[in-house]
Amino acid sequence: MVSTYLSYLSVTNNLSKSLSAAASKGAVANETAYYKENIGKVTTVDEFMDNYRLYSYAMKAYGLEDMTYAKAFMKKVLESDLSDSSSFANTLSDSRYTQFAAAFKFVGEDATAQTDVQQSSLLDDYESSFDEETEATATETDYYDSAIDEVTSVDDLLGSSRLRNYVLKAFGLSTDYTSTSFLRNVLTSDVDDPDSFVNQLDDDVYVNLANAFNFDTDGTAGDPVQSDDQKSQVESMYAISVSTFASSSVGDAYTTYFEDTIGSITSVDELMADDKLVAYLRTTYGLSDSDPDNYISAALKSSSLATAIGLSDLHDAFNFDSDGELTDGTAAQTSDQTSGTTTAFSENYVTSIDSWIEDSVDNYKSRVADVTSIDDFLASNADDDDDDNDDDAELWQMALRAFGIDSSEVTKSQFRKILESDPDDQSSYVNQLNDDRFTALRASFNFDSDGNTKVPLLAMSQSVIDDFVADYKENKIRHLTGTDATDASDAADTEMTYFNTQMATLKTASDVLADDRLVNLMLEAKGIDPDDVTDAELQKMFASDPDDPDSYVNSLSDNRFAEIVASFNFDTDGNLSSAPEGTVQQRGDVLETVNNYVRQSLESDQGDSNTGVRLALYFERKAPTISSAYDSLGDDALFEFFTTTFGLSSYVSNMDVDKQADMITNFIDIDDLGDPDKVQDLIKRFTAMYDMSNATTTSSAATILSGATSISADTLLAVAQLKSS
Repeated sequence: MVSTYLSYLSVTNNLSKSLSAAASKGAVANETAYYKENIGKVTTVDEFMDNYRLYSYAMKAYGLEDMTYAKAFMKKVLESDLSDSSSFANTLSDSRYTQFAAAFKFVGEDATAQTDVQQSSLLDDYESSFDEETEATATETDYYDSAIDEVTSVDDLLGSSRLRNYVLKAFGLSTDYTSTSFLRNVLTSDVDDPDSFVNQLDDDVYVNLANAFNFDTDGTAGDPVQSDDQKSQVESMYAISVSTFASSSVGDAYTTYFEDTIGSITSVDELMADDKLVAYLRTTYGLSDSDPDNYISAALKSSSLATAIGLSDLHDAFNFDSDGELTDGTAAQTSDQTSGTTTAFSENYVTSIDSWIEDSVDNYKSRVADVTSIDDFLASNADDDDDDNDDDAELWQMALRAFGIDSSEVTKSQFRKILESDPDDQSSYVNQLNDDRFTALRASFNFDSDGNTKVPLLAMSQSVIDDFVADYKENKIRHLTGTDATDASDAADTEMTYFNTQMATLKTASDVLADDRLVNLMLEAKGIDPDDVTDAELQKMFASDPDDPDSYVNSLSDNRFAEIVASFNFDTDGNLSSAPEGTVQQRGDVLETVNNYVRQSLESDQGDSNTGVRLALYFERKAPTISSAYDSLGDDALFEFFTTTFGLSSYVSNMDVDKQADMITNFIDIDDLGDPDKVQDLIKRFTAMYDMSNATTTSSAATILSGATSISADTLLAVAQLKSS
């Protein structure tokens, strides 16, 4: 009779071959093929449990075969939210139930407009854009302020695209469609000659442009080409024109422009023709966007009308008569009136940009959490029940700004088409735009072609990420207590957060393998020492197809590597793809279930001829996951292994549970179960004791010792090799 230990070794010495043999058996192969082919068609718990072949296959895979009948109980397990410590599965002491629930995603993953990473990245870019705009304005102004002094002719100015564009933007003129020859004619015109080119245009913008420089009619520059006042006015106009938000620097530019310009105004009509002056007065005297410009002109001309519409302060700040003109020797404002106007502007102008940005960001986070469609995202703040949000930026405009897109470049309709586009389809609308800004914008949201939110495509699906980080932490704190456990838990939390965050940003297998922190976590989550795997081996694994039984990763004796590779949503080229995603089970979970089923089948087959071999194989598999003596007490197979190993009576199960746990720890150092060599020592002891207790003997221990026994020589050798406990 072959000893239990030799039978065990015959299986484990070439475990890969043993598992392949078990997998190829007709019934196992047929059920596995059926499972792989059909599990992806299941979408609900009821569908799964109504298909007995799928359900029973999975139950056996996770060692729950004897609970297959308890469908109501198992349904509660499958519907448990494992992130909730009080959920049904988490309240059960047997870890097999949480492992089973973790293998299926019937609770479903959340469809969301943006992941935390997508949202954080967008909002960071949005906030940064304000500083970037301010810095860019300052940079261009510093350049202009220095370079304009070196200009000696109109051709010098127009020959520098940077200077030319600065001036055009300052005066609100197109940098694309304003010709150089036209500008030369304007800048070299004699503004005092009513027949000159600029005066024939009958447009104050061009007259003001000509007045801003001191070019002679032959194009030569005066000395200087601009006075300090002229330069100050152009620079303030530039700051106002390019600004997209209310900042203190823009407010200062408005005031500078007002002070530089108001002294030359001779009529209400002239004032009203200057959009910047009108905007300044609107802010100064609290006019809303709905108040027409003629409120200002009427108030400037008539005291009674000004009083009637609440703008008497505006009327009193200027010196126009009822015709909108100035009497001889009278300026539009005295110095005191100008001072009063600029003071009122400073009080009313929104300079707390930091507070406004913060409020807009908070509003974005709050509103986007409720977004379930593109319609929701494009909805106006005014549609929100919270009136306090009405002054915050619109969500879609914030998104455009984050990617450096001016709201004038795209309509809401076009924005919708961008978000509905398939980024993987080169002929889709967003890809046809051939603009990286719009491509990046599309990638920061998760909408389907119907405009509804969908589950985001990540390198690893969120539920799988959750499983990996949970297993990682469990492995890192196993056997630890006190301060050691606390420190290890805190360190694990740091790595888990990093893993969770990075997985939402990676697009290729190369991205994953380039990050040692990610690689270490995914390996340790599966109980693999990172030092035992080289970078070259990992690259070969991730270059293999986990769905191909002949691929490199599937040729390895350790099937955990294939499970890791299959856990990622990468195609065979290592690029992010939705193809590997499953329904209720992700690809890696399917492979793990199949591997578990084959292992269970192998152990079951061995148990048909020798229960001791089955128990030894089971213990070897479970030992690394045992965290305390109570794990053994809650598992009949592990408890039988323990009592047999140390020759204890089955009646010890009638003892108080805590006393049973103390007894186990007296015999076994739980920490040793993480050491493969010490696990093998225990298996040697178990198999020897199992053979002794199950051998056919003629009488007593004395006859055993005298050799009148059926115990084989290798069993006795195993007993002799046992290390003391």
